[in-house]
Amino acid sequence: MRLVLFDIDGTLIDSGGAGVRSLDLALKDLFSIENGFHGISMAGKTDTQIIKEGIIKHGLSASGTIDAVIKAYLNYLRREINNDRKHVKPGIYEALKELKPLQNLGLGLLTGNIEQGARIKLEPFRLNEYFPAGAFGSDDEDRNNLLPIALKRFEELFQQKIEPDNCIIVGDTPRDVECAHIYGAMCIAVATGPYSYNDLIEAGADYVVQDLSDRNALLQFF
Repeated sequence: MRLVLFDIDGTLIDSGGAGVRSLDLALKDLFSIENGFHGISMAGKTDTQIIKEGIIKHGLSASGTIDAVIKAYLNYLRREINNDRKHVKPGIYEALKELKPLQNLGLGLLTGNIEQGARIKLEPFRLNEYFPAGAFGSDDEDRNNLLPIALKRFEELFQQKIEPDNCIIVGDTPRDVECAHIYGAMCIAVATGPYSYNDLIEAGADYVVQDLSDRNALLQFF
């Protein structure tokens, strides 16, 4: 049994800024703070990490605040995802359609998005149907703890043992590379997010492509 786990933002889709806008609107709604997440680096982090950084930046108490921000964020995200700038990254539909029928292969998510946010972002593109399970920022604040969670869920789903070295993580940041390699999994990095092709090579990705319109980027491994 092999497993391919996809990141979302910058890898599968571009939300057209819906995530950042929704976080900013949540802080504005709850605490009258404008552009509350300006200057906070978000690439590759979990939503919980990002929200905590925003809370600390503005001197707010974490107790009870994180849950309130998440609730407001999700409410705004359902609206903000409906924008004209959102789009699927090149080659995604084609790659998923070729991978889905393959025997002994599971497709899933490994993302810093909380699960509800992940599903909201993917729904307009009809991508949820490809990913029956995964690991999310709502499972653990530390992205490096997510791969074992995803493995456990797919082992329960398929009633088979899955070893980390039979997993491929597809992502667009050095954090995706790190969270794969600490368990002996492979990382295919796509330069469709904030990091360049050379940045991802330097990060140590096993295979780097400009985007997944290179159909061999994934299929050569199966």
